Amino acid sequence: MIVESARGPFAALEALPTAGACELGAALLVPGYTGSKEDFIPVIAQLAAAGRRVLAVDMRGQHQTPGPDDPDAYHPARLGADIAAVAEAAKTAHLLGHSFGGLVAREAVIGGYTPASLTLMSSGPSALPGPRAEELSSMLSFLRGAAARDLKGKIEEIWHGVLKPQAIADGVPAPLVKFLGERMLASNPTALVTMARHLLTAPDKTDDLAAREIPTLVLYGEDDNAWPPGAQEAMAARLAAQRTCIPGAAHSPNVEAPATTAHALTTFWNAVEARGAVVLRRVVLRRLRVPAEPDGTPQAPRATRRRR
Repeated sequence: MIVESARGPFAALEALPTAGACELGAALLVPGYTGSKEDFIPVIAQLAAAGRRVLAVDMRGQHQTPGPDDPDAYHPARLGADIAAVAEAAKTAHLLGHSFGGLVAREAVIGGYTPASLTLMSSGPSALPGPRAEELSSMLSFLRGAAARDLKGKIEEIWHGVLKPQAIADGVPAPLVKFLGERMLASNPTALVTMARHLLTAPDKTDDLAAREIPTLVLYGEDDNAWPPGAQEAMAARLAAQRTCIPGAAHSPNVEAPATTAHALTTFWNAVEARGAVVLRRVVLRRLRVPAEPDGTPQAPRATRRRR
């Protein structure tokens, strides 16, 4: 499907409950670097089965969402504005960003978008560290100096010479290898280069995000090989966020442990909505000047004693 927003069209996947109405707040899922909406296929139906509409989207320049050959279009703040526009157009409540998508989702929130909740999945407080950063730096070194018209050919060389043989050696099924190649070569080359640079230079904006006071979940795999689990745990503490570590998962819990991840997300989203309902009841009762119990329910009328 295509989501038409104030900032243009965005390709998306949508999942709806197989039975009953969508009674809960809808969720918008944002993929990471070199990713796409298809990364959420293992988990999206399970999330929808809980009674909510779920959308996964390609960011600008990713896979099936077109993007220009202008590096400024892929600055995290602009990508964040895109996601805010998609959320508004699709009428979603909860926002999740995976990896680089988490950096983009936080930009959307810092920029003024106010979701019911924010989930940072396998996403850290600042620039990508360690071996994954070294891999990105090597790629950028190979691409450095190439004219915009030559970037696509250079990226094809990276895919066929490095990434495809690595995927085959890792035992990735042939149909998935085919899809990964098609996705990478369909993505805008300028987007791939610019997003990689931002991943390597992202500043720590945890305090800016905390100041927005959005209910937040930090979720990651116990074996995450991008941002270390300890760094994500520390970020969660600074955000006063809930934290969930997914056993047996690495950098993509949505793929490596979809059932556990879906349960954690559904539990978090339901709790946020329940707290919101309590607050709303309290506000309404306060305006009506009706006494309420601590949980927001109206107090039962008390019997009055008759005077003799």
